[in-house]
Amino acid sequence: MKFLAGAITGGVGSLFGNPFDVLKTMAQTNSAVKSESLSNTLSTFYQTNGLGGFYRGISANIMRACVLNATKMGVYDIAKGFVTENTGWKRKDIKTTFCSAMISGLAMTCTVSPFDRIRTALMNQGDQKLYKGFLDCGTQLVKKDGPLSFWRGFIPMWARFAPTATIQLVTIEFLYDTFGLKSI
Repeated sequence: MKFLAGAITGGVGSLFGNPFDVLKTMAQTNSAVKSESLSNTLSTFYQTNGLGGFYRGISANIMRACVLNATKMGVYDIAKGFVTENTGWKRKDIKTTFCSAMISGLAMTCTVSPFDRIRTALMNQGDQKLYKGFLDCGTQLVKKDGPLSFWRGFIPMWARFAPTATIQLVTIEFLYDTFGLKSI
């Protein structure tokens, strides 16, 4: 149930967030000597690509978000069981939460890296239409850079996911305890 809830919320969130993700990618890849303002980037991008351009890479973004959130919630729950069984700590112990969240962050990095790589390539293709879609992009990346290229930047990604997941999950556990709600 936690995998499903994570997948659904991640997918729906991507529908709303994709235009901002595209703008972020465009701003980050701007190679102009003088950086453009966000409003200028937005205006130019809209004039060139129309509304549809803001949904470039949407399939990869939705899949990425579904996998990310499903992994975070599902693995966290499984990890809590594993940690409690192997350490003797209670499920609500902060050490259990911390260790389980770190495991969840590692799992998120393993499962999301390929989707991140494909999503970034799709968003960066611009008007060139280098890829016909998600599968074509993945296939071309494997041919060009090999399958291990999907996990480039693994350590920095984990260094980003692990603390974020830990803070989120420790916070939610705290709120559950504070308001007397059932824990994850």
